[in-house]
Amino acid sequence: MLLFYQLLVLGVLIVLWAILISNLIELRPLPQVMEGREGGGPMVSVLVPARNEEDTIARCIASLERQQYPEFEILILDDGSTDRTAEILRRLEKEGGGRVRIFSGKPLPQGWHGKSWACFQLAGEARGDMFLFTDADTAHGPDSIARSVRGIEESGADMLSLTPFQELGSFWEKVVVPMVYVILVSLLPIRLVKSSRQPSFCFANGQFILFRREFYSRMGGHEAVRRDLVEDVWLCMKAKSLGGRVAAYNGTDVVSCRMYRNFREVWAGFSKNLFAGLSYSIPGLVVMIVFTLMLFVVPWIVMFSSMAAGSFGLVEFQLPLLQIALVLLCRVLIAFRFRQSAVFALLDPLARLVLVAIALNSFRLMAWSGGAVWKGRQYKFS
Repeated sequence: MLLFYQLLVLGVLIVLWAILISNLIELRPLPQVMEGREGGGPMVSVLVPARNEEDTIARCIASLERQQYPEFEILILDDGSTDRTAEILRRLEKEGGGRVRIFSGKPLPQGWHGKSWACFQLAGEARGDMFLFTDADTAHGPDSIARSVRGIEESGADMLSLTPFQELGSFWEKVVVPMVYVILVSLLPIRLVKSSRQPSFCFANGQFILFRREFYSRMGGHEAVRRDLVEDVWLCMKAKSLGGRVAAYNGTDVVSCRMYRNFREVWAGFSKNLFAGLSYSIPGLVVMIVFTLMLFVVPWIVMFSSMAAGSFGLVEFQLPLLQIALVLLCRVLIAFRFRQSAVFALLDPLARLVLVAIALNSFRLMAWSGGAVWKGRQYKFS
């Protein structure tokens, strides 16, 4: 029985390796833009929802103002911030030379989540032919607009998203946040995001999403996902359900983001999204937890138990060691590809256990505690 389990785990890991290699090839950087390229481009409206972002908003806007692109505008909406965000935005608007426009958000209507409501209001004020939604905690290279516009034009896509470089400071950020990359490139066939019409093959990162305006309007914009907490993925699903094309790129060389700054924020942020990302499915949650433990945690337990017993046979030691080696090599490859620490990638079992704990906490918050709290708002089961 143990041999069957070991071979099953090994088989699944080989499949995950095949998906990983395919994705590392498929998830290419955004195309470069030639210097001195003649002609302009479509007008781009950069739309930034901001709520309690006093530590990051100035850096974000400064990076957007430095864009090497002929036609763009920057719109920021203060979504009821309770810190110094509004004060900072007023100052930046005065210094922006007309490029930056600031708006105060209207009260959150019943049945909407905050970010979707903020993005919906921004889209209503935008003048561009393309809408770039980006978070207030991002920083952009000077060619991020130009390269993403070229990417959406070359791919013929209606929606483009990418994987920003994740800035990591504290220990727990370095352990947990890279799991975003791991889950993406180990489980989701990126090629099918582009080629398949099935909405289930979706990738979108709300830190950077570019839409063609006409298609965004046709799909109903953020109003179509007003009740969805993980609005980026559901935007992608909506786009594909309408026959839209979605492009995905590795954007670690053009956009960076510092999502969280300590364990408390990591715990709260992922707890807000994880169960929602599973579509509030209890069977999905159970499968995710069992899958994580059986493939990535149990082999360590079996191997160390065998070592303690002085047993180094094929089933109880050698196969678990091979499984662990495959997982760690996978993690190191992902770390190098997305410019993360290979040393912290070796803490994979710790990251998986924290992820399971966050999943359980996410379920607890949604099922029994009235919903997760983030930036002063409570997000209930929907």
